[in-house]
Amino acid sequence: MEEFSAYSLMLDVGWISLLMVIGNVLRHKVKFIFQDLLLPAPITAGLLGLLLGPEVLGWINFSDALGDYTSLLIAVVFASMAYSMEVGGSMRKGARNMWGFATMMFTGQWGLFILLGVFLFMPVFDTPNWFGMMLPVGFTGGFGTAAAVGGALEGVGAEAASSLGFTSATVGTLAAIIGGVVAGNWGIRRGKVSHVPKELPEELRRGYIRNVENRPSLGRATTNPSAIEPLTLHLGFIVLTVMIAYLINSAISSVWENVSIPLFAMAMVVGLIIRAIMNAVGANDYLDREAISTVSGAATDYLIAFGIAAIVPAAIASYWVPLLVLFVLGTIYCTFFLLWFPAEFFGERWIERGIFGWGWATATVATGIAILKIVDPKLESGTLSEYGMAYVGFGPFEIGMTVVAPIAVIYGFTAGLGWISLAIAVGIYLTFRFAGWLPPRGTIFKEGIGHVGQKS
Repeated sequence: MEEFSAYSLMLDVGWISLLMVIGNVLRHKVKFIFQDLLLPAPITAGLLGLLLGPEVLGWINFSDALGDYTSLLIAVVFASMAYSMEVGGSMRKGARNMWGFATMMFTGQWGLFILLGVFLFMPVFDTPNWFGMMLPVGFTGGFGTAAAVGGALEGVGAEAASSLGFTSATVGTLAAIIGGVVAGNWGIRRGKVSHVPKELPEELRRGYIRNVENRPSLGRATTNPSAIEPLTLHLGFIVLTVMIAYLINSAISSVWENVSIPLFAMAMVVGLIIRAIMNAVGANDYLDREAISTVSGAATDYLIAFGIAAIVPAAIASYWVPLLVLFVLGTIYCTFFLLWFPAEFFGERWIERGIFGWGWATATVATGIAILKIVDPKLESGTLSEYGMAYVGFGPFEIGMTVVAPIAVIYGFTAGLGWISLAIAVGIYLTFRFAGWLPPRGTIFKEGIGHVGQKS
């Protein structure tokens, strides 16, 4: 085994960077598969890394630390979130149903599949009790949650958790894109969308923004480069936050050997504390949120690429039958939600919100935005603004589940978490139904917009 060094890190990052450049070129130049499926470059890079890496063809000699990068990168993402997320605010009445729909779908997916893992997959396929959790970890959670939960579980002996999580996230992303394209084309043909596009915008299809004026800023400089480069400052704060979190975790483990706190969770707590201190001393605008988000986005891209490249095919092969069943059931669940509940919660405005919901229920919010643009290219439906406000109330569920799920497994509360999550989902629906917050039942039409799940 070759000793890990700074040069090993350089080679790992260099190879993955090359593969991401290749993935971006393929997206820009090749219509078949890459543009048709809107395939993100990090996913292409990860799949190429898996194929060319030591687990398959062996043409690229990644180091043995390849799988460890995801644990650090997800800590970077959560540390960044502490500095860039909106704290406070209020939800408008118009975003109330979006919150109900999002939270119900999220907790319902987690609750149902945790329970299926305990009461179906474990007795039938002899899988671990956390196996069913891998569906929401990869689907509604995405690559970030796969890295966070998978890494935390592997840290306490749950072998193959990261590989299963990243496989689930990859399958979920492909399902999101394929299903979104199918649903979008169906909505356009049936005249059910408010803003019918002639074709996908070129910048979305190719992934390249040709018009210089349309290129968004990566962030604002908060310091003069003569003192310190703004990017250095922002990156330094994030790395410092992760380092402090790591030192705190090490100190806790040295005192209480059986206590294990995920690094990403501690990084977010430390970041929020540092942010509170900065606000208290009047330095609340010392860091730029867009610049922090840019660093977080870059870390996420590498997280995805490294995570997929680090999948161990042998670990996946031993689970292929239950995995296949899991993914089929997961796709059925998300399809049912797309065909029924958007119309329940949004009435005549259901199609754009349903397609967006399908995207983040099977992959990520970014994927949801990409397929939303199929039916709403200029984002005029108001879907994103509603989701942005609803996230103030939904975010704690999403972040909290990422932290709580591995802890529940570690302390033997897996089934209990499933029942609580499912009860929350059912409770939200019943509350909205009996409080009169849902549109009236019946067929709803508005100038070519119909209602799936009609009731007579």
